Amino acid sequence: MPHSIMSLFLDVNRLLLRKVKYLRSLMPRRNRVKEKWAATRPKHPPTQLALQHFDATYGAQLGQLWPSVRVALLTERKYGALLNNFSQDAGIADLQAQGCRDFISDRDGEAKEESRDVPTDGDVDGPSPLHLSPNIKCFVFPRGDVTRFKPARPDQFGRLGYYLMDAASVLPCLALDVQEGHAVLDLCAAPGGKTRALLQTQMIRILCINDSSVSRTLRLRKVLHSYIPKFLTDENLHITSFDGTKWGEIESNTFDRVLVDVPCTTDRHSLMEDDNNLFSKNRTGERRMLPKLQLELLLAGIQAACPGGEILYSTCTLSLNQNLGVVEQAIYLAQENHGIHLQVVSLRPLTQMFRNTFHFTPDLHLGEMVIPHLAANFGPIYLCKLRRLT
Repeated sequence: MPHSIMSLFLDVNRLLLRKVKYLRSLMPRRNRVKEKWAATRPKHPPTQLALQHFDATYGAQLGQLWPSVRVALLTERKYGALLNNFSQDAGIADLQAQGCRDFISDRDGEAKEESRDVPTDGDVDGPSPLHLSPNIKCFVFPRGDVTRFKPARPDQFGRLGYYLMDAASVLPCLALDVQEGHAVLDLCAAPGGKTRALLQTQMIRILCINDSSVSRTLRLRKVLHSYIPKFLTDENLHITSFDGTKWGEIESNTFDRVLVDVPCTTDRHSLMEDDNNLFSKNRTGERRMLPKLQLELLLAGIQAACPGGEILYSTCTLSLNQNLGVVEQAIYLAQENHGIHLQVVSLRPLTQMFRNTFHFTPDLHLGEMVIPHLAANFGPIYLCKLRRLT
């Protein structure tokens, strides 16, 4: 082939290739690599397994309530702003200007003197007046208002004006009824929302903050410095990383108040996040052992309380096994194995006070539980209060 013809042929090919590349660049790109399913996400993600489990168990437990609770659980939760009394700029005026109110001081109803029988092995103490700390303030948006809070501003000392948390998580701290000069144990403290609420009472003589995870307690110590003056953390706080189930052996008959906010299935997290999810198949054994761990922690908290002291058990799950089941066993075993007699303290005054802020499960025979609802999407939070008699 003559050289000139060959050159022309090559030039035409080059032009055609350029045109093809240009046309390809105009076309939407397609993924030519087949997705490796196992390398991206499991065939049955933990959130899906959690929903299947909840549909089976909570559907039977809650009956007609479950569909509305289910929708709320799958929707973004509602928060409250726990005011930091140690900040020079809490931003109360800004919160009020946004339409928020302090649900604790602006109560929806007065506690009513009602009595009810609770079928447990312990004696039942009827409703008694709750002495709510005037220093705990938590602002919430009105019912049905899903506005998000703005980030808290630091004051001149770097302390933040408020802490965002599920407003229902403040209820165990209110129910604990901390009085001036009390020694208080927060047995499973991390991530520390309830610890912050307890500190706002400004009544605690000694607050012992414990969590079995060293990394979590170190993180909690750092976080507290963003809210609490250093002199307070040095003088009034003891932060430890002991196995909470052994606390009865470490320090028994000591504390006026004990908060036992146990690890649980954390229902909202289980439905919304695949990371660190207890419904992952490799954590099945850990999940099934939860009630045993919760029982051991509650018994340790009971032993840590002094006679006359009070223990508040709480979770963020709807599970009957992790809530009522654990409390009933603890009441029995405390007397059987340790000779400790307990009273169940009615929290009905608390539900009466805040019935227009939260939705409570009706007719729960032991303790109280906030259930999620789209108009007030807080919880779930279960709480039960015990008084140690001996």
